[in-house]
Amino acid sequence: QLHLTMSEKNELTKSLEMVQKELQEKESEMKREILEYKDRLLQAEKEHQDALTEANRKNEVEIEACQGKMNSLEHFISSQKLEIEHLKSSKEELNNSLKEANQTLGELLKTKVR
Repeated sequence: QLHLTMSEKNELTKSLEMVQKELQEKESEMKREILEYKDRLLQAEKEHQDALTEANRKNEVEIEACQGKMNSLEHFISSQKLEIEHLKSSKEELNNSLKEANQTLGELLKTKVR
């Protein structure tokens, strides 16, 4: 009976050791998988961050280009306004000269008729 019990104990001990070994192997495998997933996650985050950085850089370049165009257009508009003011002034001067010429012509015609 004692021999049988000792034999069972040995078998159970071996079985327990095998189960413990299997658990250790599974734990090691799971830790390795976790590390793999962490590495993948870090790589994905880095790629995402790189993409964001590149997109931001492109946007900044585009914004600067648009600001340059806008400044150029504002300058053009200012010069066009000045040109319009100059043309209005010239038109007024020409109208005044025309009135004076018409008055002079009218006076000349009156003197000629006399």
